[in-house]
Amino acid sequence: MRIGTSGFIPARLTQLREARRVATKSALARRLGVSPTSVSRWEDEFADQSPDPATLVRLARELQVRPEFFLREPFKSEKPTFLRSLASTLVRDLNYQKAQMEWLQEISFVLSHYVDLPRVDIPDVLEGASYTDLRDDDIEAIALRLRSHWGLGDGPSGDVVALMERIGIVVATIPMNTTKLDGLCSWSPFDGRPHVLLATDKMSFPRRQMDAAHELAHTILHQNVPEEEFEANLRIIERQAFRLGSAFLMPSTTYPHEVKRPSLAMFTTLKERWRVSIKAQIKRLSDLDILSEDYTRQLYKLYSAKGWSNAEPLDQHWALTAPRALRDSLNLIVDNGVRGKEDLLATEFTISAADLETLCGLPNGWFEREAAEVVSLKSVEGQRSERSASGEIIPFPVRRR
Repeated sequence: MRIGTSGFIPARLTQLREARRVATKSALARRLGVSPTSVSRWEDEFADQSPDPATLVRLARELQVRPEFFLREPFKSEKPTFLRSLASTLVRDLNYQKAQMEWLQEISFVLSHYVDLPRVDIPDVLEGASYTDLRDDDIEAIALRLRSHWGLGDGPSGDVVALMERIGIVVATIPMNTTKLDGLCSWSPFDGRPHVLLATDKMSFPRRQMDAAHELAHTILHQNVPEEEFEANLRIIERQAFRLGSAFLMPSTTYPHEVKRPSLAMFTTLKERWRVSIKAQIKRLSDLDILSEDYTRQLYKLYSAKGWSNAEPLDQHWALTAPRALRDSLNLIVDNGVRGKEDLLATEFTISAADLETLCGLPNGWFEREAAEVVSLKSVEGQRSERSASGEIIPFPVRRR
């Protein structure tokens, strides 16, 4: 029997410490004025010690959560979390991303009690085959099949983040404070729904498009990758995601035919139409064997010489769009008087208002503002107002008691 607070869950403290980027148990101990041994025991599920109630309250205040945070089981998916790089990324950064992903899944689980998020619409393109059997031609065919399934045609894809939300993927954006990670993908242990986190650091719309398409590719190809294969096959997995993401944004049936004379000037012109980075276009044509290795190297050298590695032409031409599903869900719940903001913070959520605002794409201070008065349109008998099936309207489900 643990001495201290009954029901304390050690894994929650580990998750919270990582989410707050407190690198070590000793660092947390210094902030609390306790011994490192105490923190180590609190995080050890086999130890017999947890913080006493007074220390638990102080711990919660220091790390900006409600004390009840430590009494709820963390969301831990049995499926791997797909990250771009493991070897070159600090463990502290990796742990931060994973902790934020678990919080995102917890938020969407809570909201699923009140709203129906869009149905997951991801076709089974593998049809029983293993991802390890895929060839480049297979991936090109899958990209065309997906575009047809979602009715995108053969031209530019439009906003990939909006598409992901429309097909039932939960998407959020956060500052990741590292150039090593642009996004990550995981599946909820509750309902298997894909969740994607994208970075906001040094972001442009074309880069966001590729990052989103890359994570979308993981949801298509890699849901059933066993945990034990993840690190061993990471290079194959990442290569497939890049190839499918690129083929999805620049389909082989149309995009290459618009490249009359491959040059940086031509790619800049095409960027305005396809909204894909110049560097990604070079890589795409190289993958399709339209550019020779020598000419590809020349283009990359010229690209670097122009200083475009940090910022390309037209990068800021389009405004970044933010995910909407979680934000709209909370607005819907509050504006319809189902739950109040203070009520949600006091009962449903245990992380801070600031964390919720970041992960749900809400304005800073949203939880502190009074809910807007709801003004309803006059109803017309026999007529019902509907919105387009774009994922913007999230109907309330029937609550089960």
